[in-house]
Amino acid sequence: MFSDTHFHFQNLVESNSEEYGTSILEQMADNRIYFGMDIGTRCFDLMDRAETLENCMNALPDVNMKSKLKKSLFLSAGIWPDPDSIRERESCMETLRESIEEFQESSSAFSGHLAAIGEGGIDHHWNPEGPDGRCESDFDAKLLSGEKELFEMQLDLAKELDLPFIVHSRDGFKDTIEVMRAANYNRGIIHCFSYGLNEAKAFLDMGWYLAFGGATTYTKKAKMDELVELLRYVPKDRILLETDAPYLAPVPMRGSENTPLFIKYTYEFIAEKIGMSIDKLNKTVDENCMELFRLKK
Repeated sequence: MFSDTHFHFQNLVESNSEEYGTSILEQMADNRIYFGMDIGTRCFDLMDRAETLENCMNALPDVNMKSKLKKSLFLSAGIWPDPDSIRERESCMETLRESIEEFQESSSAFSGHLAAIGEGGIDHHWNPEGPDGRCESDFDAKLLSGEKELFEMQLDLAKELDLPFIVHSRDGFKDTIEVMRAANYNRGIIHCFSYGLNEAKAFLDMGWYLAFGGATTYTKKAKMDELVELLRYVPKDRILLETDAPYLAPVPMRGSENTPLFIKYTYEFIAEKIGMSIDKLNKTVDENCMELFRLKK
């Protein structure tokens, strides 16, 4: 019974077809997924993602399978810190609020399944040739300040709505912590955790959960001892696993398009490193999802 706290279902559909998306959902149900969350990255994408998810679910022929999936699938709504969204943060936040209100008042099968705000946060990984085309030269002092402000605005919204927040933090630990302290809201996930033990301790001390994805399985031998120390340090009631599909497919699927089905490989890898059975890790993560997202048994 796997939990996957982070997958971009719409991206999977956009790159293939709704038939493909339906197939993924069917296999997720067959694997008895306990909790899956489709993550928002644009201020306006919530209704479209929910519609796509519902269309794919409704295409399943098995009524019982539909019922199980409806109980297991959730959505978030947030703004990833791309330069345009940072510059237009006031209007983007207004749109985000409107999209959430529209969604919660809609007839969508998932209208009551908004479980988090995010992902949003800080990204200072400069990779102009990457899919996000992030250039350090674009981020002058004004844009860097605006990035932190956009992050804090979303944390304030999560606090207002009493929802967890999904934090994107890459090569930006100092700024991430600074904004968290200013917002004084520490309920949520550091997704795709990519820092070391000291940073983990800081986030954990503030109350955050740490989520580990497929990139964990890429760890080189020279760094493996550090990773094992980190994984074993994280309290069992604060660990989550995720895919970040369609990115970061775990070994042995590295290089292929990631899907929520590949989460099993991350479970296998982490369970072995922390000396826990896969079944026990499954149960642990399920319980953590239940606690964080206030799910009913």
